[in-house]
Amino acid sequence: MKPQLPVVLCLSGHDPTGGAGIQADIETVSRFGCYPCSVVTALTVQDTHNVRKILPQRSGELLEQARTVLLDLPVDAVKIGLLGSVDIVYAVDELLKIAGGIPVVLDPILAAGGGTNLANEALIEALIETLIPRATVLTPNSPEARKLTGMEDLDDCARALLALGCPNVLLTGTHEGDDEVINRLYRSSGKTTYRWPRLPGSYHGSGCTLASAVAALLARGRDIESAASEAQDFTWQALNNGFRLGGGQLLPNRRYSAP
Repeated sequence: MKPQLPVVLCLSGHDPTGGAGIQADIETVSRFGCYPCSVVTALTVQDTHNVRKILPQRSGELLEQARTVLLDLPVDAVKIGLLGSVDIVYAVDELLKIAGGIPVVLDPILAAGGGTNLANEALIEALIETLIPRATVLTPNSPEARKLTGMEDLDDCARALLALGCPNVLLTGTHEGDDEVINRLYRSSGKTTYRWPRLPGSYHGSGCTLASAVAALLARGRDIESAASEAQDFTWQALNNGFRLGGGQLLPNRRYSAP
């Protein structure tokens, strides 16, 4: 019998363009030699310009789907993306109680790349109270970090997020005005800074790609620092090799080469 593949359970919305959401998770997890199993949290109406509508799953049905998978497959990590409603946040919280101590990567998606708000204040409060404390790694971009904490300085934001109980915060700086993209991994033991050449244009699904790459690498047994570094390299290469199909953001090329 062949060696068993590490399994990553992906919980995210469905993006019909394939650039972000559950398809981004499946492509990325597969590229790292893991087996993706998936539960869709919400359908969406969107294109490469913006998200026009979110159609959340019924929370009870989502929990039933995910619990059934979790009780059958040997899941090694969980990746959480778009949630869509407060009820789904609480359903995922119940699921993580069943999952036990496996790594959880939470990408707190609060807004679309085109600007549409994807999380109201109630959903943000639910994230803060439930899922952020359960996450192994949180992967906010800088606007999300500020929105979650109400703070401006990114170091202060990270300290506040760590204080909620998440031991690792990988904070990305794509939205900042620096000449380079500066990402930072915060832990109680300190901060590691990564610098990447800033690419022209904007990309649809970069955050999903990064978070699911981290989850896949943790599922393979990597420590957080090597997982964060390799996941960023993969994401940057996928963006650098990206392409334009629609009239909005470019799409990452997650098939550019084997990681």
